Amino acid sequence: MGSRIAEMRRWRAGTVVHQRLHDLTGTLAVVTGAGSGIGRATARAFSDVGAIVVVADRNLDTARETAEMLNTPDPQAGGSRAVYGGGAHAYELDVADEEQVRRFAATVRSQHGVPDVLVNNAGIAVIGTFTGTPQETFEHVMDVNFWGVVYGCRAFGDQMLERGTGGHIVNVASAAAFTPQKSLVAYSTSKAAVLMFTDCLRAELMGHGIGVSAICPGLVGTNLVPSAEMVGLGVREQRKLRERVTALYRTRSYPPQKVGEAIVAAVRHNRALVTVIRKRRPGSGSAGSPRRRCDSAHASSRTDERRAGLHRPAQPRTACYLARNSSRAALTSSPCVHSSPCGAPSIST
Repeated sequence: MGSRIAEMRRWRAGTVVHQRLHDLTGTLAVVTGAGSGIGRATARAFSDVGAIVVVADRNLDTARETAEMLNTPDPQAGGSRAVYGGGAHAYELDVADEEQVRRFAATVRSQHGVPDVLVNNAGIAVIGTFTGTPQETFEHVMDVNFWGVVYGCRAFGDQMLERGTGGHIVNVASAAAFTPQKSLVAYSTSKAAVLMFTDCLRAELMGHGIGVSAICPGLVGTNLVPSAEMVGLGVREQRKLRERVTALYRTRSYPPQKVGEAIVAAVRHNRALVTVIRKRRPGSGSAGSPRRRCDSAHASSRTDERRAGLHRPAQPRTACYLARNSSRAALTSSPCVHSSPCGAPSIST
């Protein structure tokens, strides 16, 4: 029993797969939703460290654009990308279609082998209150954002388990998973589901040498939310809200490249949860304890969303919701469950 506990501790510290995945040169990474935004930036981040990347997107043309970009050697780049361009292959994929995901996984295995890394990034956003969101729209958001993640984990996770040599799965959630917002009900709900699912899956797969990470970006400079469908609002209201959201993202968003770097770091160091938000400005206050940093990160996200008219004021929180979550806290020893202080993104290592 003692040896088993020691083994689990080594895994939680990231040392079991550290030797295998710290150097990602020549590994195979699958990234969904890689035709633009965070997905494209993530594909590039893996390519930059020498991984072969399978680029999947519902829009085959944008997937091919990403693959072409990665396959063009960059004389200024180092490592294998300077020689091979990283190596990328484009596929069309609708993650909301379970059978299509299974066929895609089988194709990847037959053409390229079992992936070492899977990044479930594909997602959509709908802006609207619960009562203003039609049922079919709500279900579509859940189909893409949540069930798409589940389908990907099942199809590729089974391959990793069968191979028996470990791997890593990254599920892209959102800071919206723990910041309630009245006008992003379907999106926030889907991302909260992804976060909890990732927690459970990490606990299940850790004994098999498969790491599972949740990435929770805040405002990121992509077209996901600014161009999102708006429901339950008149034309004039939609225009005003879109203008506020666009202005907010223009001044407060974080570049998607930083999220891609954070994802690569999460894989290398087997991090359970990584939040990617803008750092607090110097002199804006003391960082304080880890738990207070959790509060400041969540408060920052809520402030940004309130400016865009998306957030509904809630009761003040005295502690990080995630730190109070017993199932997650049981897997960690720090007062805050985040793998790095919440007030700063985990992108520097």
